[in-house]
Amino acid sequence: MAFEKLSRSIDELNYNLKAFAHSNAEYYKLEFFKQAMKGAIGLVQGLLLGIFFIFALILLSVAVAILISEAIGTPSSGYFIVGGFYLLLFLGILFFGRKPIEKILLVKVSRKFFND
Repeated sequence: MAFEKLSRSIDELNYNLKAFAHSNAEYYKLEFFKQAMKGAIGLVQGLLLGIFFIFALILLSVAVAILISEAIGTPSSGYFIVGGFYLLLFLGILFFGRKPIEKILLVKVSRKFFND
């Protein structure tokens, strides 16, 4: 009688451990899916916003280049000035922007990752 009760308790323990392991695996699978979907949605949203920002920046750059060209009187000078501005901006970011950009991204991503 006591042996049967002990055997039944061990069987229940075994069943409960298997159920716990299964539910634990399902939980982590759902948690991974949630984090992956958040990342995918953020990536798609960032890409769409970036694409539209670049389109707007291109159109505004052309408009400013035309405005400068008309003001100076030389048709191509505005384009060279706007191109030079973007070249200086590129070089400034290339040489001086790595650390600040890295710091900003690290802070933002770690806040988002560890707060959710």
